[in-house]
Amino acid sequence: MPSSSSPSKRPEVSVLDAAEAARVVAREIAELVRSKAARGERTVLGLATGKTPMGVYRELLRLHREQGLSFARVTTFNLDEFVGLRPDDPRSFRAWMRRELFDHVDLDPAHAHVPDGSGSPTTLDRECERYRERIRAAGGLDLQLLGIGKNGHIAFNEPGSSRDSRMRVVELAPTTRASLAAEFGALERVPIHGLTLGVADVLAARAIRLLAFGEGKRAILERALQAPIGPDVPATFLREHADVRWIADAAAAGHSR
Repeated sequence: MPSSSSPSKRPEVSVLDAAEAARVVAREIAELVRSKAARGERTVLGLATGKTPMGVYRELLRLHREQGLSFARVTTFNLDEFVGLRPDDPRSFRAWMRRELFDHVDLDPAHAHVPDGSGSPTTLDRECERYRERIRAAGGLDLQLLGIGKNGHIAFNEPGSSRDSRMRVVELAPTTRASLAAEFGALERVPIHGLTLGVADVLAARAIRLLAFGEGKRAILERALQAPIGPDVPATFLREHADVRWIADAAAAGHSR
């Protein structure tokens, strides 16, 4: 993957409100899907879960319903999953994706991939190998959709994750688990470990679109844009990518429009 010519330079941020950002990213995805389908090719999308990308998925659903956007030639790979949850557990990321997108479009379930975190430690290692092989066999990710954690994580690559990290089992940081406590009903119910694509796997995507909304993301977005590139803030590694777009609302970007 080619690196940016000047990774130390502060990247520009597209300042858009959340609704406008969702429309812009969804339109880019739709154009990619349609152009590749017209050539008889599949589009391979890297997807994220949580509140941040929800607007993009809702806009894609609108384009599917109102403009006939087809997902018949789309393959998806989610970034991560909790360890210890079955795929049909309503708290799993697979279940979340089904509720928010998969069950509402013409996406072949066989082409909608989410890591399976329900196995034993030995089988989880094999799952990581199989998952990365599926991405490779699909031709790699055309576009990866990302959010950013308040501690700078991308996917479940918590602080300390290296530039060359690959898909693996990770221990979730206390701040990450605390942010999930409400969804699980109590902190002690939040899984301790997750499966995640590594930083190197994310950077292998041909294009990356990172979204950040709200005052709560302002400080970490500033660090991601300006801090020295390194494992203390894994999102800083994105500055080495040749085609990454940082999109934030005014609150996260730290200025008024």
